Amino acid sequence: MSSLDQVSMPFTLVLADGRKVFAEVEDERARIVVEGGGALVFARPERHVFTALDGFEAGMPPEALLPLLAHVFARRPKAETAEITLPASDDWAREAIRAGVIQAVEPGEGGLRLTAQRSAFWQHPDLWLKGRASGRTPLAYVMSGDKRHPKRPVKPVGEVYRRHMPRFKADFSIRAVDVEGDLETINRWMNLDSVAEFWNERGDLDHHRAYLSTVAADPHMASFVGCFDDQPFAYFEIYWAKEDRVSPFYDVHDYDRGLHLLVGDPRHQGPGKVEAWFRAVLHYMFLDDSRTTRVIGDPRIDHVRWIEYMQKQGFVRLKEFDLPHKRSELIYIERETFFGPPHSGPA
Repeated sequence: MSSLDQVSMPFTLVLADGRKVFAEVEDERARIVVEGGGALVFARPERHVFTALDGFEAGMPPEALLPLLAHVFARRPKAETAEITLPASDDWAREAIRAGVIQAVEPGEGGLRLTAQRSAFWQHPDLWLKGRASGRTPLAYVMSGDKRHPKRPVKPVGEVYRRHMPRFKADFSIRAVDVEGDLETINRWMNLDSVAEFWNERGDLDHHRAYLSTVAADPHMASFVGCFDDQPFAYFEIYWAKEDRVSPFYDVHDYDRGLHLLVGDPRHQGPGKVEAWFRAVLHYMFLDDSRTTRVIGDPRIDHVRWIEYMQKQGFVRLKEFDLPHKRSELIYIERETFFGPPHSGPA
């Protein structure tokens, strides 16, 4: 495999018809290659500007542009927009807007100049989500005790999110916990002093089997493992806030989600790497259901360094409140804040 292919392959996308499409990007040229078809060739006068030279076909789905946009938006320094000029029809451009691939179009030299925004690109799920998203569940209300909330989807199994991180030359992924398969790993993590200080869940295998089984049986919560190159390093619990014990303490929305996490492998706790995987977890939570407008946290009030770190990532402190086992800080981030500048989506 050439060095160019190594750069391009992480941005391979499978289209709705099953064909693979990927982009190859060099300093002054770029191509989009669709499996079973030709190649669309571009000049690249600037890092975020592409002008089609040859190979555009009217039947090319607009989603085929996404791997090319990934080369702009998934790498630093950050660009807030990308421009692509194509000899496309107005109808084709309209479908590209409806598909969420681009956000604006105007006449340009050599065709239509299409503009894609970073904030919109990162909200397009097809490059990272695996399996069916929770957002495909139709809205229907049910009662859990005295709480009226949307009926939640069946919990996912297997991998739910994957993204290549060029800075670390590694894939970050999230998969659902396998209670028996992950039991020994999570047991080891829960007994680490750095974890037990805040989780207070020291115990043997039976204790943690019961703990994970309880989470698995709870319809408002799901447990996940975070991995780099498929090697587990962290545990996440993602929950629907409206059914959670935090809901009486703020104006909760139907699709607010919350996050608890622990890191079991200290090799992934460097400042740049924490930012990358933490924002990737938030990315998954917002992508999984487009109706989720806020992600909340309820860290223990004395976890000062983590609260300050979350604020640097765009979270806002709302209030202090008491749970039966701890005094907590209620903290949240809005979708608009996460995807907009200066943070502009995942790190």
